[in-house]
Amino acid sequence: MHGVKNVGTELSGLAHIGSRRQGAEEWRLRPVHKSVYTLTTMSALRKTPRKTPRLSKVDAAALPTTLPRSGQRTSEAANADDTSVTDLIVQSITQSIVEHRLLPGTKLVEQTIGDRFGVSRTIVRQAFFRLQQLKLVTLEPSRGAFVAQPSIDEAREVFSVRRMIEGQMLRELVTRLTAPDLKRLKAHIRAERQAVIRLEVAKRTKLLFDFHVLLAKILGNQVLADLMTELVSRCSLISLMYQSSGHAHESHTEHADIVAAIEAGDADLACHLMDTHLQSVALQLTEHRRVPA
Repeated sequence: MHGVKNVGTELSGLAHIGSRRQGAEEWRLRPVHKSVYTLTTMSALRKTPRKTPRLSKVDAAALPTTLPRSGQRTSEAANADDTSVTDLIVQSITQSIVEHRLLPGTKLVEQTIGDRFGVSRTIVRQAFFRLQQLKLVTLEPSRGAFVAQPSIDEAREVFSVRRMIEGQMLRELVTRLTAPDLKRLKAHIRAERQAVIRLEVAKRTKLLFDFHVLLAKILGNQVLADLMTELVSRCSLISLMYQSSGHAHESHTEHADIVAAIEAGDADLACHLMDTHLQSVALQLTEHRRVPA
């Protein structure tokens, strides 16, 4: 009996161990709930449209540059100073914004721009930082660089600053204008008129904004010219987002009237016309975004 009891105890112990092992096996074989992406699901995810426009290689190819493309760099370009290349990228993107070829909110892809100019992503980042300082680009952590989207309040503030600056600029210009300066202004007005008549949107837009920068350049004040370039570039984004379309001809006519007042030596009239011009453009701003035309 005693031996039978021991055998029973051993069998009971083995059954207990077997039960524990079976439980462990069952635990190990228990399914783990994870997200499973089938080929169909992944295909659907890839086809999901992006809400944010991205700078494509085709768009990047339209960026103005004097440097050859990647893989075709001359020794001069390869040895170019990083600062000068950064300046070139800044100027190129700024020009594309002024000409409305880069829309507000567009994601600027470092690699795509780097390939276009044949430079490293580090140089491109330096250009993005400069553009951020100019309020033309916003840098978002973990997301990248985007063409700025100024608010309606910022838009009105920018035009307010321009009204303060450009009135005094015109007064000084009238007293210092030379015959060659007047010739430059009239040539610019003629170019504006041709672009407006031919409906050359990019050229027309650039010329209408450059008119104000030209006034500063004629004065020979580089600081003022740089400031006007920055303000004009920001106004280009603002007009693209908020200004009503169809006002190009009106702006050109107002520019022509301002030049006529300058030629007549009437500083008061020139300042009045400029203030009215900037004020009318600011009043065209609307809360609703539009498609450029």
